[in-house]
Amino acid sequence: MIEAVMLWNQPNNKSHWDFELDRDWRIFGEMVKLAADAVKAENPRLPRVLGGISPIDPGFMLQMKSQGVLDHVNTVAVHGFPLDWNHWQIDEWPAKLNEIRAITPLPLWVSEVGISSFGAEEVQEWGMRRTAELLIGHAPRIHWYSLYDLPRTWPATTRHREAEGSAYYRHFYMGLLKEDGTPKLGLNQFSRYTPELGLCQWFQFEDHRLDDAVRWMKRLGVTYLRTGLSWQDSLRPNALQWFDRQMAALEDFNVTVTFCFTPESMGVAPHNTSPPKSVHAFADFCSEMMRRYAGHAAGSSARGKAVEARHKRG
Repeated sequence: MIEAVMLWNQPNNKSHWDFELDRDWRIFGEMVKLAADAVKAENPRLPRVLGGISPIDPGFMLQMKSQGVLDHVNTVAVHGFPLDWNHWQIDEWPAKLNEIRAITPLPLWVSEVGISSFGAEEVQEWGMRRTAELLIGHAPRIHWYSLYDLPRTWPATTRHREAEGSAYYRHFYMGLLKEDGTPKLGLNQFSRYTPELGLCQWFQFEDHRLDDAVRWMKRLGVTYLRTGLSWQDSLRPNALQWFDRQMAALEDFNVTVTFCFTPESMGVAPHNTSPPKSVHAFADFCSEMMRRYAGHAAGSSARGKAVEARHKRG
């Protein structure tokens, strides 16, 4: 079941929002306000989460506050990767959370936190244990990123290999499972902290890992999952059939669904991190997804789609 909607992902990171085209995030702010109101109109009880920020930047949150964006959402979120990309140490987690709490009283989620096994699996194992010690009990949702390593044949399309150098390759080692499904040392460590630790796992269009992921998450005791429904993918042939299958497979989890990624044909520039030409278009997409999966009338229809999707899978 959908327990929350997140509006965009890492909007203060150029790999997910092109702020050269929106230098003060005015377009982003208007887009989120409209989308949040659209989500509320379909289901006012559902938490509306401002897209998790990375880096953890109080200045960006102050910008959202000054634009009135925080008046339209009821939760904010942060992402942190202190052993891989951030310029702060892991023990600074409490201070980083307090920087955002000093700006807004809204509930604060950690919607992505992770550590790569790029250097050694033992680093990931230790880092998970320390992360759990620092965060469990201090945020109502903690989503570990991620279950699977990113396959090496799938480029990290929202990243910039030329600019990042070796840091780029850490994206391929964030999972608890290797690309071929082999468990890493951190997998058993993770199961010690569920259900307090949830997972963030992005599924690509028609992702072959979906059913195996569901089996692993149930085996690990996961109850909270964060994933996405891509606005960009919504224009593909058979998009709704894939969305139905994905949401049906995940119906036993408490899902935070993230709406993000601009279709190339709808962006100011032709790429998925571009601000859209029309801020209303993103709100329309959010409304459509809400009506289908989490609106007032979505319950019975979603259950029907779930049964149908399971039947097709056999």
